[in-house]
Amino acid sequence: MDVLHVAPINVAGVPYSMMEMQRRGGANARLVTLHRSPLTFPEDICLDLPLPRNTAAMLWRSFKQNALGRALRASAQQPESFLPIRRPKNAFETMYFHWDDTRRETTVYEGVKKFNLDKFTIIHYDGGLDFFRDSRLAKRWKKEGKKIVCHYMGSDLRVRGIDPVMNELSDLNLTNESDHLLRHPNIHYLYIPFDVTPFKVRTEENKRLRIIHSPTNRSAKGTDLILPIIEKVKKVRDVDFVLVENTPHDEVIRIKSTCDIAIEQVGNLGGTGYGRNSLETLAMGIPTITEMTEDYSSWLTDNPFILATEKTLFQTLVDVIDSPSVRTGQKMKGRLWVEKYHSYDAVHSRLMKLYREHHIL
Repeated sequence: MDVLHVAPINVAGVPYSMMEMQRRGGANARLVTLHRSPLTFPEDICLDLPLPRNTAAMLWRSFKQNALGRALRASAQQPESFLPIRRPKNAFETMYFHWDDTRRETTVYEGVKKFNLDKFTIIHYDGGLDFFRDSRLAKRWKKEGKKIVCHYMGSDLRVRGIDPVMNELSDLNLTNESDHLLRHPNIHYLYIPFDVTPFKVRTEENKRLRIIHSPTNRSAKGTDLILPIIEKVKKVRDVDFVLVENTPHDEVIRIKSTCDIAIEQVGNLGGTGYGRNSLETLAMGIPTITEMTEDYSSWLTDNPFILATEKTLFQTLVDVIDSPSVRTGQKMKGRLWVEKYHSYDAVHSRLMKLYREHHIL
């Protein structure tokens, strides 16, 4: 089985884990990313295409996200099931996208030739996007009889939405996000593959407990809601708080290994409860607090998370701080849950089943 993973960026290391999982399962798998991750997640083949991260680019992305919110509020659709369509918003974007496709042509085609990417029979798009906005390579590979898989992660379907061409070409749609199941009419859930073996369960605690919050996106994780609550907690309990942002991933792991309690998110502002960030803390036996919708919590079988909302986070933190038995009980519960549902073996077995059901194999 020859599988090529294509991703705009190695988001949280998940596309790389997908490739590594399939390699361990016996596949010839590669990952090609268009842009390099700023957080030092590993790369396989990276084309190092430029990705605007200047102030103007960030303001433009924020403007589009706010416009999406306004459009949603003006419609009769529910936020949980709204599926945006990825297309240029105006003449300027149309011209920019055409120019950007043109300038990346040489780099992409040289990469295809250098790494013999045409030899792969399954093209697994981690993000649901082709190398080009006109999906030209996906179209060609589909005509050549290759199987196309679109795998949506993070906020792919919440903010960016589907590309209509890629959606039509896809033989199988996957997601790691439960709310995507409400947005897309033909998509299948897959747990994030996660290798627990490098992570050791913490056996000791700090005398002054350390609480960590490590958002990659403050607005999505409710960081501005969390910080004032932490200040209230520190007035009544002698604890340390560690906020980790814009830090290389290996350093984030080192810092996490020194902490006793983790907070993933509150507010359900950009996610449905957890991602790789929480898998790392759970694998270390660190009690992890997050907010989930009631439906997601009941659907996510015997999950080990300590649930809280903005209104309950203060008391939840105090209760966890005051209860060594709760923290001890959560240690192996979290680790064993990650091993059961997120291990390479478990996720690979589910993926192969979906491949067979959709005639990918």
